[in-house]
Amino acid sequence: MTGPVRTERRGAVVVVTIDRPEVFNALNAEVLGRLRAAVLDAEDEPSTRAVVVTGSGDKAFSAGADLKELAGMGPDEARRTMEAGQRAMRDIERAAVPVIAAVNGVALGGGFELVLASTFPVLSTRASLGLPEAGLGLIPGYGGTQRLPRLIGAPAAAHLMLTGSRLDAERAHQLGLTPVPPVAPEDLLGTATGIAETIAAQGPTAVRSILAALEAGRDAPLDAGLRVETGLAALAVSGAESNEGVGAFLARRPAAFADPVRQEPA
Repeated sequence: MTGPVRTERRGAVVVVTIDRPEVFNALNAEVLGRLRAAVLDAEDEPSTRAVVVTGSGDKAFSAGADLKELAGMGPDEARRTMEAGQRAMRDIERAAVPVIAAVNGVALGGGFELVLASTFPVLSTRASLGLPEAGLGLIPGYGGTQRLPRLIGAPAAAHLMLTGSRLDAERAHQLGLTPVPPVAPEDLLGTATGIAETIAAQGPTAVRSILAALEAGRDAPLDAGLRVETGLAALAVSGAESNEGVGAFLARRPAAFADPVRQEPA
């Protein structure tokens, strides 16, 4: 895929790049639609084991929504725009394969909301994250008010949004926004794709099942989440993938996992 969003396959990993460096990789309707399509196309291909999303250039992952596009919108058009952006973020969040955000610079507004919708981010030491919308008389509209407090707690999230403060990479790591310590800019994509390749070596159906269980339990009561886990775990135990994985472990050899069977529409 070319244009404002580029995709590149690296074995079992698909790298998706927002390619608008002249506007700091701002997210307009076209970019959001193409990002969503790139992730959905990748997860629909059984050979895809993980996706890495990053920004073009060395300054910005994404500086946020394209303000020129938003300027002058009436309430109905603005609602449609917000709903479309939220659908894109939600589909990325619910992807059947892990989506790793490789944050190479500023991730502000919608850019930070894209980070929050990813499975987890890897941050360059140059990364800077924030939701500065209040200073423009706006509020986050692509899920930031909902995802950020779930990740770092309501007081810290409120402080960030109400003051427009930014997080540097180290503080984001301390708050638990990323499980990976910040890495040098020149090592960012290699680190993110290396993690993606580690995931790609796991049982692909197991990975997809873990993501499904995480999604089902995100806001569900514990007992409901446990029921989902039990069903998925039972399928895993009785499946061909575990036969290969356990057999390889007992034989002290690397597992050779097959691609999942493509699920055709009914």
